[in-house]
Amino acid sequence: MSTKSVFERIASGNLVAQIAVGIVAGIALLLLAPGLAAKTMLLGDLFVQALKAVAPVLVLVLVASALANQHHEHPTQMRPVILLYLVGTFSAALLAVVLSTAFPTTLTLNVTDLGVNPPEGIVEVLKNLLFKLVDNPVSALMNGNYIGILVWGVALGLGLRRASQSSRDMLRDVAEAVTAIVRVVIRLAPLGIFGLVAGSLATSGLAELGAYAQVLSVLLGAMLIMALIVNPLIVWVKIRRNPYPIVLTALRESGVTAFFTRSSAANIPVNLALCEKLGLDRNTYAVSIPLGATVNMGGAAITITVLTLAATHTLGIDVDFATALLLSVVAALSACGASGVAGGSLLLIPLACGLFGIPDGIAMQVVGVGFIISVLQDSAETALNSSTDVVFTAAACHTT
Repeated sequence: MSTKSVFERIASGNLVAQIAVGIVAGIALLLLAPGLAAKTMLLGDLFVQALKAVAPVLVLVLVASALANQHHEHPTQMRPVILLYLVGTFSAALLAVVLSTAFPTTLTLNVTDLGVNPPEGIVEVLKNLLFKLVDNPVSALMNGNYIGILVWGVALGLGLRRASQSSRDMLRDVAEAVTAIVRVVIRLAPLGIFGLVAGSLATSGLAELGAYAQVLSVLLGAMLIMALIVNPLIVWVKIRRNPYPIVLTALRESGVTAFFTRSSAANIPVNLALCEKLGLDRNTYAVSIPLGATVNMGGAAITITVLTLAATHTLGIDVDFATALLLSVVAALSACGASGVAGGSLLLIPLACGLFGIPDGIAMQVVGVGFIISVLQDSAETALNSSTDVVFTAAACHTT
């Protein structure tokens, strides 16, 4: 068998099966040669960096091309997608309240200097988002500001609607070229995930998670219920059809990759490729997927709510129904703004703790707990967030 035919077989093989092989190989290397396993983290870091490098350019050209070449007789489904994003994020926060009340957890809080600056309130979170809207395009591309990239993509797309057909065709060709580059990067996922699995487990391990098993169980349980029960229920209400084929496909082909890359931004190319594979409306998913990576944050809402209520239980603070409902609203709004705050969802915990009068010093200790369990929490959160982007986009596109 020639070398060329071997590479062709690999390139045309089942990507999910190859990723599974990469995961098993990473675990096997960790067990056989822990020292070598730690060094393979370089492969994982290179893969994630490659995804992050291509994603901003991909989003810009896809959004601009989709809008510039959009026909009026084929309207997008953005309004229902945004509604699904909001309903899903708020439902995740409510679910976290229910599970935290049913299974109250306590934390061992130790003073820790994390050197981070959480936002002072929801107003600051929203202000950060507004400034992201008016960022210049070069800065947005360099810093991975997907809100700014979306704004410029929409503006360019709308502006180019009146351009000549040849100009719009060229933009479409550029989008296709960037998409082809993304396909090559995605085919490297098995090798990248092999490095991420072996390297991350060799570096951090899972032993230290034992002390926080209960709160981690509530977090992961809430995310699992959201992915397998609540999200399918929301989709069923929308399309009145069996939601599990699309839900399980999204979890398998988007969630698995997002779990190991731990980056919604890095998973944007994976989600766009999956939407194309599912035959969804390109005019819709070219906008909804990068938008979802910014504002569809059900996993973040769960993290904020569960850890905040764990802090209140540890301190003996009673939480009534009205306050729990308010916490759900704040957690949902904060989660939507998580990408606009350095550090993501964990740094928004002090904001939620402020509803109960918990001092910043104690709240930051809760953030410290979050960093300890982030080996699994952040992975599961990203998998839920990213796979849900595809699920809700598909639900909107399949509505008759």
